[in-house]
Amino acid sequence: MRRERGRREAGAGRGKHGTGRRFPLPAARFPRSRFPLPAYLFPLFLSACSWFTDFREQPKIDPWESPSDTIPYRGNPQASVPISGSAAPGLAYDRSPTPQAILAMAAIANPVAPDSASVARGRVQFQINCAVCHGPLGLGNGPATKYGMPGISIGAGSNAATNAQVTDGYIFGMIRNGRGLMPSYNRIEEMDRWDIVNYVRTLEGKGTIAADTTHGRPGETGSLLPGASRTGPTRPAPYYHPGTPTPAPAPAPAARPSADTTKKPEAKP
Repeated sequence: MRRERGRREAGAGRGKHGTGRRFPLPAARFPRSRFPLPAYLFPLFLSACSWFTDFREQPKIDPWESPSDTIPYRGNPQASVPISGSAAPGLAYDRSPTPQAILAMAAIANPVAPDSASVARGRVQFQINCAVCHGPLGLGNGPATKYGMPGISIGAGSNAATNAQVTDGYIFGMIRNGRGLMPSYNRIEEMDRWDIVNYVRTLEGKGTIAADTTHGRPGETGSLLPGASRTGPTRPAPYYHPGTPTPAPAPAPAARPSADTTKKPEAKP
């Protein structure tokens, strides 16, 4: 009886032809849940997977970040907001080409000393951007006057030289905003604008530096052209921590005693 029962059970598990292939069990014996199993574990998988954190916090250098705190960060791109701030930010000074907007900048102090280096840089910028209308000496006889542009003098004896209202900040505002027939030259960086202001003062006969109208011709390079941007990535920004004392130089190593080169007698056994 036991052998026959075992044979029947074995034959039932082999299928119709006894090939050993098992048939699927009825689905009614294992009813499906209303919520599949992955739905329960999906939030847990999201919180447990470490690769999402790696994607967000992978080793990288963010914009303007240096590889280490001791390495200076890059300089600002051209035409971006300088890291040292702006003498006339747009939130404080209007950019409209009106006398009121420019007069509001008349009280801005010139932060660049009118030394020979600044005047030389201003001469290059002036002869490239300004002399076409104002003339090499600022007498209002630039090449553009031959084509209908009115001559506007800003050199010696002009209203810009004698009017006390035309301060360094006022000239800076004229370059920034433009006014009347003069367009805005805001594309000239702030540091270079102050150099132009210092050069214009030499054309007016002020200061101790004589006016120099040397300028480059087409094809000439070198000192007759502006140098690298002082706020661009070609020149690194200064790395400075306010309040951090300057480390003292390391002491020089002590001199090593000279070796004794005298020949000593050999010790006898």
